[in-house]
Amino acid sequence: MRVAVLLLVVLVLMWGFALWRSYHQTAEAETAFPAEGQFIDVDGIRIHAVVMGEGPDVVLIHGSNGNTRDMTFALAPILSDRYRVIVFDRPGLGYSDSFNPNGETIEEQAEVLQNAAAQLGAEKPIVAGQSYGASVSLAWAVTRPDNLSALVLMAPPAIPWETPLSGFNQMASTKVGDALVLPFVSSFVPQWFVDNALDQVFAPQTAPEGYADHFGPDLTIRRGSMHTNARQMANLLDEVTELQPRYGDISVPTEIVHGTADTTVSLDWHGPGLLAQIPGAELVELDGIGHMPQIVAADAVAEAIDRAAERAGLR
Repeated sequence: MRVAVLLLVVLVLMWGFALWRSYHQTAEAETAFPAEGQFIDVDGIRIHAVVMGEGPDVVLIHGSNGNTRDMTFALAPILSDRYRVIVFDRPGLGYSDSFNPNGETIEEQAEVLQNAAAQLGAEKPIVAGQSYGASVSLAWAVTRPDNLSALVLMAPPAIPWETPLSGFNQMASTKVGDALVLPFVSSFVPQWFVDNALDQVFAPQTAPEGYADHFGPDLTIRRGSMHTNARQMANLLDEVTELQPRYGDISVPTEIVHGTADTTVSLDWHGPGLLAQIPGAELVELDGIGHMPQIVAADAVAEAIDRAAERAGLR
């Protein structure tokens, strides 16, 4: 009995130390990688936005567990010489507020980001999203058709899939995982593991030089970010399944950009099916490119945005 009590005390002390370290890690990450832009209040929800350039409006929406810095590394600067580029942190990630304890749905995120864009004067922007952000962009196009001019989808998870949610996200999406496991992850995950995970996202490419220093992977391993991201990911399949029958309602010019070597969101599974369901959509296949075209093929993505702008009569 005494041993069991002693073990319990040790575990509680370890958990308390991990919790303290987790708060410390969050503070350090936010000091090293502060908010890049401005904050917009959408009915009490604080949304972080970076705005650069002049011209027709383009909204860029990042993917899973990302932030504005993913888009401001390469794509936004390329576009800013001919567009006014608005880059958002999705709700609950980066520096934008979380507002749904069960995980913000793609339709909820589309509504909040569209309202934030409107506050910036972008009533009908080109909406361009990558990965999870492309699902949010699809929800924007379906549910708010009068509030965009064109749609650009990068590596979009759009067709219901059979791959199960990762074990980590299953754990991290729960209250127990958030309380008991994520403090240890955010406190003690080694840097080599973070670097390897980043390269896996880019595979078969690797993260380019300077990307990690700009993007701030430490922001993604904040306890709150991991839990929010996992909750959103846990709901995504059901939300895409519900949204898919409405893709045929999308009437704006649509460009789909997808790498042929993407093993995270398969081109073969998602590309042709989505292309067939959106009237007039165009698909650009990037030979040998993986899941991060907005970084490793930013010029090709910018060209797709230019084509969408021309088709929408904005250029």
